[in-house]
Amino acid sequence: MRYISTRDDSRNSAPKNFTEILLGGLAPDGGLYLPESYPRITRAELDQWRGLSYADLAFAVLSKFIDDIPADDLKGLVDKTYTAEVYCNGRAGSKASDITPVRWLEPGLGLLELSNGPTLAFKDMAMQLLGNLFEYVLAKRGEEINILGATSGDTGSAAEYAMRGKHGVRVFMLSPHEKMSAFQRAQMYSLQDDNIYNIAVRGMFDDAQDIVKAVSNDHAFKEKYKIGAVNSINWARVVAQVVYYFKGYFSATQSNAEQVDFAVPSGNFGNICAGHIARMMGLPIARLVMATNENDVLDEFFHTGVYRPRSTAETQATSSPSMDISKASNFERFVFDLVGRDPAVIRRLWTKIDSGGSFDLSSMPCFANLPQFGFVSGKSTHADRLRTISQTFEKYGVMVDTHTADGLKVAVEQLVPDRSMVVLETALPAKFEETIIEALGRRPERPASFQGIENLPQRVEVMDVSVDAVKRYIVQHVGA
Repeated sequence: MRYISTRDDSRNSAPKNFTEILLGGLAPDGGLYLPESYPRITRAELDQWRGLSYADLAFAVLSKFIDDIPADDLKGLVDKTYTAEVYCNGRAGSKASDITPVRWLEPGLGLLELSNGPTLAFKDMAMQLLGNLFEYVLAKRGEEINILGATSGDTGSAAEYAMRGKHGVRVFMLSPHEKMSAFQRAQMYSLQDDNIYNIAVRGMFDDAQDIVKAVSNDHAFKEKYKIGAVNSINWARVVAQVVYYFKGYFSATQSNAEQVDFAVPSGNFGNICAGHIARMMGLPIARLVMATNENDVLDEFFHTGVYRPRSTAETQATSSPSMDISKASNFERFVFDLVGRDPAVIRRLWTKIDSGGSFDLSSMPCFANLPQFGFVSGKSTHADRLRTISQTFEKYGVMVDTHTADGLKVAVEQLVPDRSMVVLETALPAKFEETIIEALGRRPERPASFQGIENLPQRVEVMDVSVDAVKRYIVQHVGA
């Protein structure tokens, strides 16, 4: 398996293997890595995979994409990652051994539990593996890495919990100052590990993400200070998320002749991009139902063909803050497939985006092919999520977080008779206590280990939106 950039191809640069792209994030040309072609899964393989444990399924799926780590080593890494001990947050009614069980609200409508990990969010599903992969590869090479990432809420804590104490790894995590929930901030800023550095920028997530990309595109700085990435621009993050689509499909069906719809709350497009890849591999997904919040740039594209990222001033701060994103990094991966994997087209389109513009595919022949990729979309507002949280608790006795509520609201609008709809849960409601209280008049339960987390001492550096300031901070803590 070899990987190419969305902005170049093998005619101009040699394709790379998995471990060559694992640590770096962005390609040198500014593009994102994808396989030269997606591996196709046969019906016989699907039949063999049904009933596998999560760790065994992860090994089967990841082996299709990783052929430069010995099979025994890869098996050891996934076995170490996907255990009941790691995914045991104590949620009532959940079996930790299932890792990602489906909780049925009613026949044909279920929630895929992805928040049983150590930070109570779906990001743990990939980040825990990434931490083990990083440590393994760095040890083999005798190297160190300085991870630079940006978070709108859950990526940061998942990365820090996965990397804390890892040998040869430092984490510099950017977040939007005072734009995350109090719980999310406390999860990150209360960590006192020597290899964890939190930076809050006075702006929105997109500002933080732009800084990460700018630093990554400074190739001399990136090489000198060994800068790596854990955001969903990192291919390993995306491919690890492919696994739970397979697991969710098997849990939601009786046979591999059935089709399933997946509803996915979407901000940076990484989670649903993994579903797109699973579908391209041959997993019988009928539709990928994308849900946005008030920051509806992606919903606008799927209805009009226009991709128009908003400015910081235009990006709204909402009660589903992890989706307060107006420039979705992983969207480039999907558009690459949509335009026939033509890197010249991607370079042209993203030249417009990177200069603050937009593009319109509605008149291009490729846009007529959009239905074959199975995407439908919708949006949810604050009033919608309050209503969904309230109705879900009243009707099913199940409390959902604000982002899952966005997905559930759009999922219900897109239900098809005789086909199951599985909504991807994003986090436990404890992470968004203020909105849960507003919707239900009561506090959500939280695991005992997180009781009073907001009262712990916090350690964070607040700074203006400045690439140079972030670089200086890295240099100061890494050394020349």
